[in-house]
Amino acid sequence: MSSTAMRTLAQMIEGLPEAAQHQVVEHLREYLADVRDELEWDETFAKTQSQLAAAARRAKQQIAAGQHA
Repeated sequence: MSSTAMRTLAQMIEGLPEAAQHQVVEHLREYLADVRDELEWDETFAKTQSQLAAAARRAKQQIAAGQHA
C-alpha cells in the first residue's frame, strides 16, 4: 500500500472517536491475521499441488483396478 493510502487511512481512523478507533484497529488486526493465514495456505497448497495430483492419480488407478478399501 502506498504511503499516501496509509496516511489517508490513518486520517480516517483518527477522525473517529477513540472507542471507535480501537474497534477499527481490532477489526484490522483480525482481518490481517486472516489474510496472512490465507496467504500461508495458498503457499502451502502451491508447494504440494503436484504431490496431491500424483496421489489422486494413484487413487484413481487403484480404484479402477479394484484395489480400493
